[in-house]
Amino acid sequence: MKQNDARSLIREFISPHVNGHSLADDDDFFALGYVNSLFAMQLMMFLQNEFKLVLTPADMHFDNFRSVNGLVRLVTSKATA
Repeated sequence: MKQNDARSLIREFISPHVNGHSLADDDDFFALGYVNSLFAMQLMMFLQNEFKLVLTPADMHFDNFRSVNGLVRLVTSKATA
């Protein structure tokens, strides 16, 4: 999976959850208060279903989930593993 493709799909999923706020790829959408812990579970399910990933406990580091760049890194690292 190319980074730009993953980035586009991730941004498309996140967009309705941040109520139309414009986010930079490094913005922490949890710290900004746009999403909550329920969203974290939805995000995990999205990643597993959309990118056909098997996420392990080692992948559950918060840095992987708090920004678009973190999610892209996680997806592309798992896709090449």
